[in-house]
Amino acid sequence: MLLKAGFIYRSGKGSHTVWSHALLDYSLTLSGKDGADADRYQEKDVKNALKDLENIPE
Repeated sequence: MLLKAGFIYRSGKGSHTVWSHALLDYSLTLSGKDGADADRYQEKDVKNALKDLENIPE
């Protein structure tokens, strides 16, 4: 989902990944392996970041 939206990621500590987007001035740190269920707060963070991207004027 994040890759399709243009985010790039790098490895963090342990199972964490740090996601960033060129148009956003913040990054997301997500824990867990691919395919693992996300925590509710992480789902909220992802939804908010995608919403922020939608609200950026072109």
